[in-house]
Amino acid sequence: MKALVAAGYGPPEQLAMAQVPVPTPGPGQIQVRIAATSINPTDMRVITGGFKDFVDIEFPYVPGNDFAGTVTAIGEGVERFEVGDEVFGQALPRQMAFASDAEHPSLSTGALAEYAVFEADTPLVATRPPSVPADEAAALAIAGWTALGLMKLAQVRPGETCLVVGGLGGVGTALIPLLVGKGARVIATARTAADVGLLQDLAVTDTVGYAEDDYPRDVDLVFNLALPAENLPALGRPLRPGGRLVSIIWPAPTPEQVGRDDVQLLFFLDMAGKQVAMREVADAAAAGELRARIGRKYSLDAAVDAAVAFHSGGIRGKVVVTI
Repeated sequence: MKALVAAGYGPPEQLAMAQVPVPTPGPGQIQVRIAATSINPTDMRVITGGFKDFVDIEFPYVPGNDFAGTVTAIGEGVERFEVGDEVFGQALPRQMAFASDAEHPSLSTGALAEYAVFEADTPLVATRPPSVPADEAAALAIAGWTALGLMKLAQVRPGETCLVVGGLGGVGTALIPLLVGKGARVIATARTAADVGLLQDLAVTDTVGYAEDDYPRDVDLVFNLALPAENLPALGRPLRPGGRLVSIIWPAPTPEQVGRDDVQLLFFLDMAGKQVAMREVADAAAAGELRARIGRKYSLDAAVDAAVAFHSGGIRGKVVVTI
């Protein structure tokens, strides 16, 4: 089968399409014919060596976390799914097991391939609703799951003012409509006039630049969807006393990094699926409450181009690969 493969650490340009064996499911596993997947920051961080302190990747390595597809074979003991089921979700490639849940790990052989094998007993894989296309389901598996998790974690109330930093990525474009629907006043960062237009389409109240002086003051919540730890002091200053800084950028922020002890620091990472299960993403997507913005789509044969385009940072929304 075809798969996107890294032969060693390096930039996304060193990725290549290759023929690799079709993986077969073992006990408790399902084989899925992949219909769509997407590129995520974790994929880029792995292949560029960003996790070397935690794991020494063995190559060749097939990346790909979130997916949608059809169950084509099941291993011994699997009762949740049957051959022919349409499924979607997220799973870390097996070599990233250190970052998964110990009790019910969601691991795979890598979703940027024609076929992949997944663990069946995980809340991070679910049946895909018929009304949600495969490409949108693949785009929502991480981004939509994270957006729902952030809403639960932040406990946003009507009338609160939220500053969203990095709102035009996959998570941000799923999160902002949820904030608006909750009755929050949403301010989001933008770099270009085109960015402003896209954010206005999402019904944000206002847009600001990324410089610290551009940020508003006395906001109730800051959502950090993009910036590393060295930017945390700048992200803490807009908050009113008692406000909440909510981040998805690992590691979790600390009072020392933020430089404030009078605000609440929240961090979303739920690889156990205890806060948000993939069935909740399915239900919200089927109800029209959760939508993915797909910035660009590529075929599997063009997956190297997809990875390079994602890494360049110029695409707004999700980069989806269809198979």
